[in-house]
Amino acid sequence: MQTRQLGTLWPVSALTLGGGGIGQVWGETSREEAVETVRLAVDSGITLLDLAPGYGRGEAESVVGEAFGGTLPAGVRVTTKCQLGSPPAEDIEATIHRRLQRSLEALRSDQVDLLFLHSNIIPDDYIYPEPDLQDRFATRWTLYRERVIPAFESLRADGLIGAWGITGVGLPATIREALMTEPRPAAVQCVANCLDSAGDMQRFPEPAEPRTLIAAAARSGVGVMGIRAVQAGALTDGFDRELSQGQDLADYHRAAGFRDLAGRWGLTPARLAHRYALSMPLVDTVVLGVKNRKELRECLAAETDGPLSAGEMADVESACALP
Repeated sequence: MQTRQLGTLWPVSALTLGGGGIGQVWGETSREEAVETVRLAVDSGITLLDLAPGYGRGEAESVVGEAFGGTLPAGVRVTTKCQLGSPPAEDIEATIHRRLQRSLEALRSDQVDLLFLHSNIIPDDYIYPEPDLQDRFATRWTLYRERVIPAFESLRADGLIGAWGITGVGLPATIREALMTEPRPAAVQCVANCLDSAGDMQRFPEPAEPRTLIAAAARSGVGVMGIRAVQAGALTDGFDRELSQGQDLADYHRAAGFRDLAGRWGLTPARLAHRYALSMPLVDTVVLGVKNRKELRECLAAETDGPLSAGEMADVESACALP
């Protein structure tokens, strides 16, 4: 498998195995199948595993812990996340440390290579359209700068993490500022799909601007992990999990032309969506949401297919009706 440089960190595989699928966020799977999926991913050349305690309440981390008995194969690295929100400032360091320790226990490890702040970063005075969710999902700028970064730097100095990063789905102007202000994150997770959509991860009305954020990260030497390649199933043949009541299907309907195009090219929509994400400039690695070996093999085939040409990229974007 092709390897690419993740910012200033390390070479990583073009594909990263995400934890959402093996943690049963994207539909049911068995623990046995999830373990075998992780092992096949590593045997196939994937060198980065992107996890979080929120993926099945620790299930994804436990799957990786079981798959390798707490000792990752040589050259394989692991991430985890902390969805912090905006708790009282004095609680932030202890909260991050406590949650990281739970992740380490599930992984049967004493360190993770990369820890992400998995919260929207927003200006101090910003108010969400749904303000009751704000302190749960969003971290205010002053808390990020004055409390979160020092806590992450302390964990790095103590050897509990190798580096830290952010999830880039907050207010675009604020994320750009975070990418340019020292100390910078070592990596950022950015939406990378042909719809330019974060789906239900976007909790603000302003344009998300994922391509602008990817470019800003590259200019700052920050590694880019592309997420939402199939936009939570919108860029597939159809959903194979039970959807929540009232779930917005706008992206799925918007992608009808994309599915038609994939069919004309003799590809499944998921395979084409992953080829597109892998072909996006400045994206260092694409995070997969697969939950079983069948889905993983389809993504491995997309990587083997190679990048799309400029003309093919334009055809995909036209089919997705990008503005």
